[in-house]
Amino acid sequence: MIKAIFFDIDGTLVSFQTHTVPASTRKALQLLREKGIKVFIATGRPKSLMMEAVGDLDFDGYVTLNGAYCFTADLQDIYKGCVPQEDIERLIRYQHTHPEMPFVFVHDNTWFLTHENEAVREIARLIHIGIPEILPIETARDKEILQIMGYFPEDKDEEIFGTVLTHCEPMRWHPLFADIIARGNSKSHGIDQMLAFYGIDLQDTMAFGDGGNDIPMLKHVGLGVAMGNAAPHIQAVADYVTASVDDAGILKALQHFHIL
Repeated sequence: MIKAIFFDIDGTLVSFQTHTVPASTRKALQLLREKGIKVFIATGRPKSLMMEAVGDLDFDGYVTLNGAYCFTADLQDIYKGCVPQEDIERLIRYQHTHPEMPFVFVHDNTWFLTHENEAVREIARLIHIGIPEILPIETARDKEILQIMGYFPEDKDEEIFGTVLTHCEPMRWHPLFADIIARGNSKSHGIDQMLAFYGIDLQDTMAFGDGGNDIPMLKHVGLGVAMGNAAPHIQAVADYVTASVDDAGILKALQHFHIL
């Protein structure tokens, strides 16, 4: 029996085309809660950007920043996993020699950007968000950094994660940038924290996702569902592939499994 369902936001709950939650998905979420099934967000977004996208909908809890920050609907903190300060110091030195490479730092409910370029603007357009305040990278020093967003291609991963952010790993869902979190954090780890808090067994869970950062989650839960708009390698790890976000994919999967 499914008792808890976790939803990614971008490309899953929210359409990349309309930047809104489809009416079919809104109705599905309402019906799930009426049946007593708990619904959770599992996103790479920070809290503020999450609320911009789905803040008018009711959820039981939130796994944000790819599992680095988890909290309940009444804003009770369950888990925080920060980037080690030694990694921050190495990144400050690295960025001084690679000033062309922008980084975003997320701490608490605020975020800032080291500098803006076309990659930053393209991602902002894609997920319909604003561009954060530009501040010196030294601003990250001595703060609880929960996530970093690095705007660099995948062929830079070995250098950056081998010599600079050595206690971190990328959660990449777009070729232009990567969400970066402390090693050991993931959506699946965040889900475990949430389930322990609510006393729900992993086998009684379901998740919907479409991006590379959803792979650990889709493989971890009892029933992983990939959206029809997900890339083939993401669909391959799921237990089931539904229709796209713009074609009532969430509602159709819930009906397929007789949950609704």
